Amino acid sequence: MLSWMAWTWPTAIAFIALFSAMGLLTVQEIRSPGQSERRGVLGLKTTRGDRLFLTLLGSAYIFLAWLGFFGQPLWWPTGIAILWGIFCFRKV
Repeated sequence: MLSWMAWTWPTAIAFIALFSAMGLLTVQEIRSPGQSERRGVLGLKTTRGDRLFLTLLGSAYIFLAWLGFFGQPLWWPTGIAILWGIFCFRKV
């Protein structure tokens, strides 16, 4: 039934993490609506959802650039992407 996509454990974990993050942000927004808006380093007013989107978009570019320049293994870009996510949620 799901043979149209190569469901490996890393793929499943990535999707589970993405949907878990979206669910967590939804629960936080229901509990305290509109309280996370702030102006960060980039000078933009961002919410939690905006910061998650910037984190995911930046992480995709980090991985694509790493694959283009260095190839595998992907442990280094994983660490860089985690640091990028921390930066986005704390400073942006």
